Amino acid sequence: MAKYKLTWKDLTWSDFKIYFFSLFKAFLPKEKISNLDELENFIQSKSAWVTQVTLYSYLKTRMGTRYVLHFENDKFMKSVNLAKWNIYAVALQDLTFFSFSFLKNKLNYQNPDKAKEIFLNILDDETTNKMPLDIIEEAKKNFYERLQNINWETYHNDLPFNHSALSLYKWAPIADELKKLDRKIVLNSVILKWDIVKKEFTERLKF
Repeated sequence: MAKYKLTWKDLTWSDFKIYFFSLFKAFLPKEKISNLDELENFIQSKSAWVTQVTLYSYLKTRMGTRYVLHFENDKFMKSVNLAKWNIYAVALQDLTFFSFSFLKNKLNYQNPDKAKEIFLNILDDETTNKMPLDIIEEAKKNFYERLQNINWETYHNDLPFNHSALSLYKWAPIADELKKLDRKIVLNSVILKWDIVKKEFTERLKF
């Protein structure tokens, strides 16, 4: 694997806040999710959390304990940002579909069309965070394609986060020969993080 460096100036405060302080959030009181605005915030924040924690943890594992000191190469930094936004786009889809499938199946929520509205609202918000427009357009295209085939009754219980797990494996800027060795570990790491999100979702839900 080539030794690249990332630059601190290219990492946002939001990136570090989510990555380094994620463990402390477990001790903070959790507000209930009782309306669509709160659900939208949950989907956006938890998708970002899973994306950044899994991506940066994987990079740290492969680059060693001194990985932060290598954050000075513009080429690699662009690869990291590209990976982050592409993984996040799929994570948003997965959690949106999971949430509305769960609501319909468990609570008989009868308006899953709101899933599209929330997803598009989040993408609009992310333009202010410099999410690349081409990734946004591709995310919309993928969302519409998946929406045509989704089974709201079963999605939440049928490998709902498999797409985002595979997305980390695809986009992480790690040499292909190393990723092949890591495949099972990488996929499992994403699923385990989503299990945390699923548990929190069911505990906070109050529709």
